[in-house]
Amino acid sequence: MELWYSLVELLPFEWAAPGTMYFMKNALLAVLVISPLFGILSTMVVTNRMSFFSDALGHSAFTGIAIGTLCGLADPMWAAILLAAAFALLFTYVQRRSNMASDTVIGVFSSTAVALGIFIATFDSGSFTKFNSLLIGDILSVEPGKIALLAVILLVVIVLWLCSFNGLMLSSVHPALADSRGIQVFWQEAVFSMAIAVVVTVSMTWVGLMVINSLLVLPAAAARNLARNMRQFHLISIAAAVVAGIAGLMTSYELGSSAGASITLYLALWFAITFLLRKKRM
Repeated sequence: MELWYSLVELLPFEWAAPGTMYFMKNALLAVLVISPLFGILSTMVVTNRMSFFSDALGHSAFTGIAIGTLCGLADPMWAAILLAAAFALLFTYVQRRSNMASDTVIGVFSSTAVALGIFIATFDSGSFTKFNSLLIGDILSVEPGKIALLAVILLVVIVLWLCSFNGLMLSSVHPALADSRGIQVFWQEAVFSMAIAVVVTVSMTWVGLMVINSLLVLPAAAARNLARNMRQFHLISIAAAVVAGIAGLMTSYELGSSAGASITLYLALWFAITFLLRKKRM
């Protein structure tokens, strides 16, 4: 972290001054790590028409936090990660084994997860207010250890992306054809779903459950308006996520607003601009 702090101190900002505001420097590093993750995963979320899947994962992660808190764990986040990963795996299994549409399966799991989370949080007349911070998030509370975890996840996702990109794309476009080509569609989808689960769970305390779904939809949705091929689709999605992440963090610092909401609004503005450009180009 000392190397990172030394680099940030070269920036022309008040908070970048040596020996001050380490929370802001940590937040900037977190944005630079998590934004590419959102940009990459967003392309798969949009391609697979699973826009509400991350929302359902947020509910399951909230339930995991509630369970971890009830069990007295020092860091309930790990319980949330395990539950969200199991949730993603079970969702993939049910979706593959049934004829129900994705949105129906997502609705079943989402409603069950949020009901269970609220039940546990309010069990024995407990107060729900202690979980209110999860709804909005606070990226300034990010810890170096969690940033390191996200960096590892980013590295794993990039490696998986490079090794199985063609299989993932074929599985999302034509699962039957992918099966006939020997591609393990179930495990492709399961790994992808669990990657989203871990990212959503780890980042929800910083971004907030209210807007985290938007961060996994808007980058790729805007990229689709401009991209002419798959390479552009992914590059534009990642670039938009990174730029909006940095701009949202700066806006949050200057105005005292929620970082997650600020990032989402920048992405929404970018989507509107790309939509107009798409219409103009057509």
